[in-house]
Amino acid sequence: MREPSAGVVEAMEGELRLLDPLVRARADLLAQLLHPDYREIDSTGRVWDRDAMIALLTADNAPRPGPITVSGMRGAQLGDEVVHLTYDTERKGRFTHRSSLWRLTDGGWVLYFHQATPFDHADHSGPDAAG
Repeated sequence: MREPSAGVVEAMEGELRLLDPLVRARADLLAQLLHPDYREIDSTGRVWDRDAMIALLTADNAPRPGPITVSGMRGAQLGDEVVHLTYDTERKGRFTHRSSLWRLTDGGWVLYFHQATPFDHADHSGPDAAG
């Protein structure tokens, strides 16, 4: 197995920062990690843009998820300026497949698109399972 590219490593680091409750609570840090054209389809199917996501995460009454377990993170550099990441998360017994596209900008790697899809852990063994 070959080593991941520098872009994949940086995107993975950025993805993990975005799961950090301290980062999620600060608009300035989120703005550094989210592309101006950021879009997300969350686990309920709702579509979010950058401003709405930052407002949601930094609101006084924002949900604070607590510990999130990440597993199976892998990445592929799709071009000089695009990285695709996939991984699973678990929080309070809820399992979610995640997919992210990261783009290289003048300011570094930023999250351009993210999608989350819930799954029943008992019916699926993770991102490597045949489907």
